[in-house]
Amino acid sequence: MELDVLLGDVGSLKQKRSLVRPVLAELRRRYEVAVAEAGHLELHRRALLGVSCVAADAGYVTEVLDQCERMVAARPELELLSARQRIIGPHDD
Repeated sequence: MELDVLLGDVGSLKQKRSLVRPVLAELRRRYEVAVAEAGHLELHRRALLGVSCVAADAGYVTEVLDQCERMVAARPELELLSARQRIIGPHDD
């Protein structure tokens, strides 16, 4: 899943990372997903977060990713601009 977020009043990459890192850590801890800042690396007020979950059941993956999206959307210091999920199964190339 890709989460495109807008950050509040951020004037440096150091400030940006001080906002993004706790969000990434909470996603990892709470939902046991792999997550990283995956885009907009040089922009101060934007971040693209990549979230990945692996399971045998696609329904479970969707549920976990939905919970991650809701958690990020609820963070007051972030504005969720868009969320895109993609499920890859054993028959996908």
